[in-house]
Amino acid sequence: MEGNERHPLHYRLLMAVDIQGYSKRDTSEQLLAQRQLSDALDRAARGVGLDRSRWDKQVGGDGELATLPDGIDPAPVAGDFVIGLAGALREINRAALDAGARFRLRVRLALHHGTLTAGPFGPAGDAPIVVQRLLDAGPLRRLLADDAGRDLAYVVSDSLFEDVVRTGFCALRPDAFTAVKVTAKGAVFRGHILTGRPAALAPGGAERDGPAGDGGPGARVLDFPALAAR
Repeated sequence: MEGNERHPLHYRLLMAVDIQGYSKRDTSEQLLAQRQLSDALDRAARGVGLDRSRWDKQVGGDGELATLPDGIDPAPVAGDFVIGLAGALREINRAALDAGARFRLRVRLALHHGTLTAGPFGPAGDAPIVVQRLLDAGPLRRLLADDAGRDLAYVVSDSLFEDVVRTGFCALRPDAFTAVKVTAKGAVFRGHILTGRPAALAPGGAERDGPAGDGGPGARVLDFPALAAR
């Protein structure tokens, strides 16, 4: 019977990303945000030697759930990729400011590794659920809502934090993360949000300043690469 058909389980690295405030944009602005996000992800992936065309992607209008190929080293993805993505967002938003755009590209990013199997509507299993619940977590959303100058809110699952970030092989320091617990639909999900202040950690405390406001192009841009482990 089809209901008893066996499907192989795979242990993979999953990444979920979502554009903040997507529904507030008009259609042309939504298309621009999609192109900008795709470009930023491509650039960050190339920076760690990865090709996004090889990722299994389940896309939506304001983001995607990606399953990375088997054999990917998770440490560069959990650290260097994130630093590269922050840099790409910074450049994109700098150009948006110069062009007088209404919105900056601000995104949430979640990372997890676990088991899944292929299904007709995308990956099935605990891993896709965990990464999506962390992406939608209230504390991650508030990180962007409460800090108009932050363009990237990043969370890793508890297991990935323990297995990868704490090893010292990840370019982001463990003490720059804060543990969170999220309850959704009767289940508890634990993760670690990157909450370290790049300006405070950077040599000389350098940061870029712009007009304060509601997250428009002139808002302060934080320098995520300053979080890299020294």
